[in-house]
Amino acid sequence: MALLCFAAVGQLDAQAAGAEGELLYNGIQLPAEWPPNDVTLTAEPPPPPPYLMDPPEVVPIDVGRQLFVDHFLVEETTLLRVFHSPELYSGNPVLKADQAWEFGRSAGWAMPFSDGVFFDPEDELFKMWYRSDPGTFYATSRDGVHWDKPALDVRAGTNLVHRGYRDSSTVWLDLEEKDPSRRYKFLYSSGHMKPLKLHFSSDGIHWGEPVAESIPASDRSTLFYNPFRKVWVFSLRDHDWTPGSKVDNPEYIGRLRKYWEHTDIVKGLQYQADDPKLWAMADRLDVRRIDTNTRPQLYNLDAIGYESLMVGLFTIWHGQGDDREKPNDVALGYSRDGFHWDRPVRKPFVTISDKHGDWNYSNVQSVGGGFLVVGDRLFFYLSGRGGVPGIRAPGKTYTALATLRRDGFASMDAGATPGTLTTRPVVFEGSNLFVNVDSHQGELRVEVLDQEGDPIEPFTKKNSLPVRIDNTLQRVSWKGADSLASLAGKPVRFRFHLRGGSLYSFWVSPDETGASYGFVGAGGPGFTESRDTVGSRAYQTCCIAPVW
Repeated sequence: MALLCFAAVGQLDAQAAGAEGELLYNGIQLPAEWPPNDVTLTAEPPPPPPYLMDPPEVVPIDVGRQLFVDHFLVEETTLLRVFHSPELYSGNPVLKADQAWEFGRSAGWAMPFSDGVFFDPEDELFKMWYRSDPGTFYATSRDGVHWDKPALDVRAGTNLVHRGYRDSSTVWLDLEEKDPSRRYKFLYSSGHMKPLKLHFSSDGIHWGEPVAESIPASDRSTLFYNPFRKVWVFSLRDHDWTPGSKVDNPEYIGRLRKYWEHTDIVKGLQYQADDPKLWAMADRLDVRRIDTNTRPQLYNLDAIGYESLMVGLFTIWHGQGDDREKPNDVALGYSRDGFHWDRPVRKPFVTISDKHGDWNYSNVQSVGGGFLVVGDRLFFYLSGRGGVPGIRAPGKTYTALATLRRDGFASMDAGATPGTLTTRPVVFEGSNLFVNVDSHQGELRVEVLDQEGDPIEPFTKKNSLPVRIDNTLQRVSWKGADSLASLAGKPVRFRFHLRGGSLYSFWVSPDETGASYGFVGAGGPGFTESRDTVGSRAYQTCCIAPVW
């Protein structure tokens, strides 16, 4: 295989000008003006994120598992980066309308839009909020697969938690909140170009009066929390309102996203018209569907902190067919500064079916919270609509489950011919190296290099105990030294030697459990907080049988 070298090919304008803002956990230096105010959105793909053009000289890796979704950590490699697709649960949908009050004026709705799915460590329950008629409803699960609709007291005998028309919404379980009465956040739209409203709750069931509302906003606007910078981000739908713009106009942008952040969610929602910044849109690399022949647009952008980066779920709109409502699909993007996105694969992560009545016949959408960590899998929940033959209508709506290997967005692969991957200089305070690897048909060895590229004794390839296993949490050891403690605080490079396998991530933990101290999406069984502070104990606690 050819040697691929990733060298710095540019320099941040803000840094060149000497303007410096916040220094992030991963060594990325933000410019003084943040969020950026100079974004231009066109049908052309945006340039690579600044941190990929000019990465830090040394990357701190104490926060989270280090994933290979881009070349931020890679100095050179002969391995092949492979992106992976999730597996749809064979029993989908996992939630559908089956109660009388879920039909009302509709064909039967039970779908998050985006709403939220989280694991609550206090109750040890999966919790889901979803849209039905006439409002927002609540379901719980012990395993994330089989869901119950508890009889509550908001509307006696039903699982309604908030009554009244709503369009898009986000419910967020905030495990970092100090005030118990604000543990749950609920932001929703009551219609296009009407204010977004914010409520708090202590239990996710009983919601107080609105504590804040926005100026009029587009309906498909959502919210997420960036745990790395501790800011609430408002993902605001906007549109190309240019007079005379049409979908077939090559200059027409259509649906796009604007960005606004604040450390205080209440103050953040009180933004002014000029505050949100241009952020993201679909571009010419997003694949156009043959049946609708409409240039794709960005319908929604949810995001979540996972391990050492932000994962974005991009709902891509593909127009509408004569008898199909919005054949959306969901694609992924990755960010290490929380604003700029790298979208290396435009293939849908989850797409639609062409069979009327299937849960994903049309309008596939992501959920608030993004995904959960369940043992050695990631659980993604998505909504979709079954359609009505012969007309453009949503029909019944559903909630479905897709799963992916933990850290399994991308792997660095080697076949029968051995290959290597050498990281950029990294620095850590931990003492135990762990990997997520499938090398059961080959082997992985690791050596540690100094600044000059020379192996550091005894952490050499020769002394590295071969790893021949398929494991999402595997410790790496060397003859003569189990611990990396002597290298803590010193810039080093890791060189991975792989044959016949796939390397998904690596990290250095202060604990023998392999706790990564990164963020775990919307949580999961065994985790006691928003970070992985338990390592292998989460695997032992998780008693959920495989479903894929």
